Amino acid sequence: MELGLYTFADVSPEPGLDAVGPYERLRNLIEEVELADQVGLDVFGLGEHHRPDYAASAPVVALAAAAERTKRIKLTSAVTVLSSDDPVRVFQQFATLDLLSGGRAEIMAGRGSFIESFPLFGYNLEDYDELFAEKLDLLLAIRDSVKVTWSGNLRSPINDRGVYPRPFQDRLPVWIAIGGTPQSAARAGALGLPLALAIIGGEPARFAPLFDVYREAAKRAGSDPAGLATSINVHGFIAETTERAADDFYGPQAEVMNRIGRERGWGLTSRAHFDQSRGPKGALFVGNPEQVAEKIVAQHKIFGNDRFLLQMAIGTMPHAKIMKAIELYGTRVAPIVRRETAKATPAVAAPAA
Repeated sequence: MELGLYTFADVSPEPGLDAVGPYERLRNLIEEVELADQVGLDVFGLGEHHRPDYAASAPVVALAAAAERTKRIKLTSAVTVLSSDDPVRVFQQFATLDLLSGGRAEIMAGRGSFIESFPLFGYNLEDYDELFAEKLDLLLAIRDSVKVTWSGNLRSPINDRGVYPRPFQDRLPVWIAIGGTPQSAARAGALGLPLALAIIGGEPARFAPLFDVYREAAKRAGSDPAGLATSINVHGFIAETTERAADDFYGPQAEVMNRIGRERGWGLTSRAHFDQSRGPKGALFVGNPEQVAEKIVAQHKIFGNDRFLLQMAIGTMPHAKIMKAIELYGTRVAPIVRRETAKATPAVAAPAA
């Protein structure tokens, strides 16, 4: 199973003495990717957002910088908000990243968890679903053919035009990222694309039927489900002791979740809720290396996933603590997980389509 990290490059939403701005955060980000590569992690993902509390509005630029400082780790968006972008430019940018990195680029496409990009780039939210479906169709057409003839309802047509440069890999990997919608899981399966499932709350086991929907849709469409890669993407943190991990992570994670919760009408989180969520059946992967490894292995038995991505740099987590957590993840968590999951059925070599 592939193990990795993802982040949105959080910055302080308001200025202050301890504020972390985009310059500092992006410099730290490159160091984090470099360390993840050095300690043997497999994947690093960077999300796209267009808000004051995140620095990653152009993930592929930061990933290209990281490509020059790394040798092996895969570099992916997490996610590319495809609905409000142009598939031609998305492909060109990631093909360029793929060339710079020697074949380590991936696209994780999604509809996005925020809506700021739609008015920013001139799209109508009423077209939310159709935009994603249409632009995904075009992106896959570009990936599969050098010259493209395509037409849709919401974008001007393309008539036998080439899209360059072509990537280093024969086929640029495209994943679909979802947050819990069965229809989205079914679409990914029908298209034969790898699926990444974000789980940031609740009991993870309740999300397992989504992978059943995905694999059944793939089977009906003529794809072998055994050949399709899956990932679960979660929140968590690792420290030398469980108490230290919980104490370090709770404040920044609660601040972010409560800030977003106020926008969306969620109830406020609490330390009691946080502690429950980091228990064996909860969605948070917070603890010492052995405890986190045990939970990753337990979830793998439920999902049969081929990839596991952990978001640790949430809010304004101190950079030094993030670096230590990455070291522990690669040197102590990963060996346990790889040893234990290797005893199970071999995973799909992600990815894929």
